[in-house]
Amino acid sequence: MTSPAPERPRTDGAGPLRVAVIGSGPAGVYTADALTRQKRVPVRVDVMDRLPTPYGLVRYGVAPDHTKIKGVARALRTVLERPEVRFVGGLEFGTDLSRDDLSSAYHAVVYATGASVDRRLGVPGEDLPGSVAATDFVNWYCGHPDSELERFVLDAERAVVVGAGNVALDVARVLAKTADELRHTDIPQPVLDALAASRVREVHLLARRGPLQARFTAPELRDLLDLPGADVHVRADQVDIDPAQVGSGGPELREVSRAARTNLRLLSELAGREPRGLPRSIHLHFWSRPVQILGTDRVRGVRIEHTRLDAEGRLEGTGRTTDLDAGMVLRSVGYAGVPLEGVPFDDRRRTVPQEDGRVLDAGGAVVPGDYVAGWIKRGATGVIGTNKSDAAATVRSLLADSDALLAARPDPVPLERLLDERGLAHYDYQDWLRIDTAEAEQGRDLERGERVKLHGWEAYRKAARGSGAW
Repeated sequence: MTSPAPERPRTDGAGPLRVAVIGSGPAGVYTADALTRQKRVPVRVDVMDRLPTPYGLVRYGVAPDHTKIKGVARALRTVLERPEVRFVGGLEFGTDLSRDDLSSAYHAVVYATGASVDRRLGVPGEDLPGSVAATDFVNWYCGHPDSELERFVLDAERAVVVGAGNVALDVARVLAKTADELRHTDIPQPVLDALAASRVREVHLLARRGPLQARFTAPELRDLLDLPGADVHVRADQVDIDPAQVGSGGPELREVSRAARTNLRLLSELAGREPRGLPRSIHLHFWSRPVQILGTDRVRGVRIEHTRLDAEGRLEGTGRTTDLDAGMVLRSVGYAGVPLEGVPFDDRRRTVPQEDGRVLDAGGAVVPGDYVAGWIKRGATGVIGTNKSDAAATVRSLLADSDALLAARPDPVPLERLLDERGLAHYDYQDWLRIDTAEAEQGRDLERGERVKLHGWEAYRKAARGSGAW
């Protein structure tokens, strides 16, 4: 793997503002975009990632059959190809490079590391074999290099997905699709083979609240309802709701109301639809929360408590429970951020404390030169596009501080020197392009479409090695 190319010398004698962005997902790349679009302050941006591939959850979080959303990567690519931006992969913050290292090499550091772990259910039996985080399953079918092929055998006929967000619907949909339906996506071939051997025939999705409170969007719901090989079921009494119950008010509430009305209409139409007798099925259960995962040596079922809203709109249990047999449970109840070494962290919110994108220490004071963007800043909320305005807000703060940042560190240590001193190998943008080319070639060789993702670290290393410049 090659070293980062030397920065182009400036003709005015003044050094540019050097910024490191930790994380190459949408938040990180949009940060680089906002920094390099403006012309007031000359900048050079290094976008760093632990992985050899950029784009974060666009690559490893978007379901393989959502090809339109994956098109976002094309827009992100144009940012990484700007002359003021470098991609530096294969370096892990806190392991390869510390906060002090980055402070010596850059005027500012923007942490855009996202929210990489699932929230837990906090119920007995959660750690039984067969109970897994939805993130692990998503990583598996998206070809994340950390994911092991043997992680999912899919030998249970009935699976339970806990959650009512878009990721939960993605997981349910992938479980219910046949390998032929996924063949023309970029899903890795070994994963496709494992899905072809899957014994899963029933998927049950548990939502703690009702259909009006569900967090999935109408496009995701339509994708689920339109599966050619699976019947989708919902109880008519759970969607027999007067639309007038949906909130009304200002523009924001009207927008929420419109989305809820659409979901309710789709679910009501589903309740009145006759099952087609298809070989697979998905069952939506509202007002249902798991209180125990049953089993001794592995998952055997889920104990579900039925819920309701109290007079003040808070969720409460009714005390009535039902046991549902199942051999697999996938937890999809939200993402949480993880602490970064040497960076302040709010354990309750699972984010980095900040104000206008500036990192705050435990006493509420600004940490000079440290900034934050994306989910690690605001929590796991919003869609991919939300990160664009979020990153722009952080960049406004950073640029407002630029004079002080340049004065505080007039002569930063070049990153190349740090890497050479530590003997740190890494991936650059050309290495990523070789991986990208290998995936396109694999798609053609397998006659599966535009690309097929590689699987496993060794495959990534071999592709990045290319002609030997490694």
